[in-house]
Amino acid sequence: MQFHTWLVFFVTSIGMSLAPGPNGLLALTHGAMYGSRKTLFTITGAVAGFIAVIALCMFGIGALIKASVIWLTVLKLVGGAYLVWLGVQVWRSPAIAVAATPAVTSEARSWSLVRQGALSSATNPKGLLFFSAFLPQFIDAQRSLVVQFVIVAATYAVTEFAAEYVFAIAANRIRPWLSRAGRRFNRVCGGIFVAIGTVLPLHV
Repeated sequence: MQFHTWLVFFVTSIGMSLAPGPNGLLALTHGAMYGSRKTLFTITGAVAGFIAVIALCMFGIGALIKASVIWLTVLKLVGGAYLVWLGVQVWRSPAIAVAATPAVTSEARSWSLVRQGALSSATNPKGLLFFSAFLPQFIDAQRSLVVQFVIVAATYAVTEFAAEYVFAIAANRIRPWLSRAGRRFNRVCGGIFVAIGTVLPLHV
């Protein structure tokens, strides 16, 4: 991958990472609920999920799923169902207390946050289809695909991690307001997740 091609991809990745989506919303929600430091587990999982999606797309599986109505339908239903489930969990969450951030210190809880972030990105068929169409524009068939994958995955991982962490920090700074309106905030975020999960399987 030539430098000017990478530069275009880097700028595009920033825009993609900052665009509203399930993972940005999840980082915002977890930033408010657990604090920005604990949300790093969620963000790490999300980035790992995106790297897996990029790998699938770059090595040809994305094209296979895109051509298969059955597999695409299954993936859409699984992704939508998970987002609905996640939305219900956020909807039912209690309001955030200002005095202290909820403890998420156990290994099991930390891995739970990682898993939520990873599943949110990896089960989103929109991401798979988008990367399947987007990445070929930056791939040089005459160069090593493995090397290009490392460059592309690392670039997007950095921009996505930074964007989601900004969302988490921003959410953590409005905790005093959330102590008063936290229940409504959780229901709004949860409702958005449910709406995305409901609509997602209906569109390509």
